[in-house]
Amino acid sequence: MKKLAFCMMLFSLLWSGSIGAQTVEQDSIDMIENPQPTDDEYRVVTNRFWDNWFVLGSVGYHAFFGDYGKVEDFAGKLSPDFNVGVGKWFTPGIGVKLQFGMGNSRGYSKEPTPFTYGQILINSDGVPYWKTKNKWWDLNANVMFNLSRLFCGYEGIDSDKLMNQFIFSAGIGALHHRDIGPQRNEWSGHLEMQYSRFFSKKKNLSLDLKLYTTLFQTNFDGVTNKAVAEGSKWFDSNTGIRIGMTYYFKKRGWERCAPCAKPVYITRPVINQIISDCPEYKSMVFYVFFPNNYSGRDDAPVVFDAAVNSIDYLASGIFTQKKFEDNDAVAARLASGASLSTLRTTDVATDVATDEAGESSGMAGVSRGYEISSSPISLDMDAENMNAFKEKNGYYYAPVYSGNKAWYYRVDNATKNQSLMSGDNYKESTSYGLNAHAGLGLVKENMKPDTDAELFSFADIYAAIEGNEGYTGQFADSAAVSALKRIFEEGRILHVQAEGLATSQDNYTGKDAANVGLERNKTLAHNRAYSVIKWLKENERFKKVVGSNFSLNTLTDPIATVNDKSTQGLNAKLNRCVKVKIHYVVDK
Repeated sequence: MKKLAFCMMLFSLLWSGSIGAQTVEQDSIDMIENPQPTDDEYRVVTNRFWDNWFVLGSVGYHAFFGDYGKVEDFAGKLSPDFNVGVGKWFTPGIGVKLQFGMGNSRGYSKEPTPFTYGQILINSDGVPYWKTKNKWWDLNANVMFNLSRLFCGYEGIDSDKLMNQFIFSAGIGALHHRDIGPQRNEWSGHLEMQYSRFFSKKKNLSLDLKLYTTLFQTNFDGVTNKAVAEGSKWFDSNTGIRIGMTYYFKKRGWERCAPCAKPVYITRPVINQIISDCPEYKSMVFYVFFPNNYSGRDDAPVVFDAAVNSIDYLASGIFTQKKFEDNDAVAARLASGASLSTLRTTDVATDVATDEAGESSGMAGVSRGYEISSSPISLDMDAENMNAFKEKNGYYYAPVYSGNKAWYYRVDNATKNQSLMSGDNYKESTSYGLNAHAGLGLVKENMKPDTDAELFSFADIYAAIEGNEGYTGQFADSAAVSALKRIFEEGRILHVQAEGLATSQDNYTGKDAANVGLERNKTLAHNRAYSVIKWLKENERFKKVVGSNFSLNTLTDPIATVNDKSTQGLNAKLNRCVKVKIHYVVDK
């Protein structure tokens, strides 16, 4: 109502011809979101009770240290043991496990006990002693601390980081002495440092090496004459090493935190603002279109000292920004026709072209940017094309490998392990130029843009903000770029709002599939909008915009129904996007 009153006031002033210094009332809109950090590497969403369980088994050897620990040689104190267990991780860093172990503890005693056996032996000092053997089983519960994740943060689902992990555990147990009478039971304490080496990014199986100490009550070895004991009078212990394996059941990982789904909008009146001349209050809209399963939120590649972001990739990046590490190995396999999927890959920074054709960066003839040109971004993995690219750029490009899947475009780490409906969907096979100025016709026909806002393409906005001398400038309209530059240079940005959209396409068939698919796509929609807002907030053109005047609108249902089984169809591509509306004023 206030906006309507403001417009009517301006209209009446124009009609009367008395546009002078006037006092008007204007609204300032702030958005407050739940302050839960969605990019905090130490923060994840906890899972249900039956997730993150594991089973373990190990065998080892230990030395027993009792009250007569200095009697005879060390070898006589060594014994084998084994243990099995089950456990659960509540968070990436904290968990519990229940273990059952069985073994015996061998040593010596200078007095007869229930555990001495054999003939009396005489040491070099003429003192008699006996061999001892204490058979037992132990049931213990332990709290576990994954030190690698607590210090380095959770690496994410199917990540190749933290393949080596260190885990400390401490607990208490109930021990039973067997093969003696009368039967004895007592408490035990457990301390363990574990090194785990995982075999794959799934982190479903690990080889474990454990250093451990089990502490017993001081009468564990049956010694009663503490006055002549030669070892610990406070407790007895087993100290040893074990080797074993742990298998982790699904679900093994944790999702990142979801943002607040219901932002709160607060309207604050700003009174007595003096306007000397009626300015132009206008709005503009542009769309940013994204590949399937990509939002750029956890964007790769991460290249040291390189400015890499999802928006550069959409504007002028190539393929997946991955390369093979060993050129000679790739060349040999291309020549023999062998698979490349087992070769190691590494990240490449997003390359922003320095001229129109891209010759200076060796990219001439290579399609760049998602939905920018009329050619799709994915590159073929045949020998001819790969060798030609390597001759110009010095490396072989590579897809994003995830298990038995190969993605021929950039994909989020959190979604690359998902399976699509058909193999064709892992490759960008067509392009409608939706992010280019030439694609605005299709956008207008299908997206029903706001009638009160001027529509621009992503290429127009990118060229006006980042510079139209680069590769993306070819796909922008010079008149549109000039108009945008005038707005950014002479006008003031009042408010920037973004809304993310995802499609209904999802191939998950497990438990509660409908809700799982919905949540997956809602997360993609939000993260796409977040990536665009983050890009604008960090840009020099938007530095003067107050932080509260950027809003990320969380839609109740940001999902567009798409019945096509292909993720490359026009309907699917149109609905994987972010709509950005910018309110601005140009002073006269």
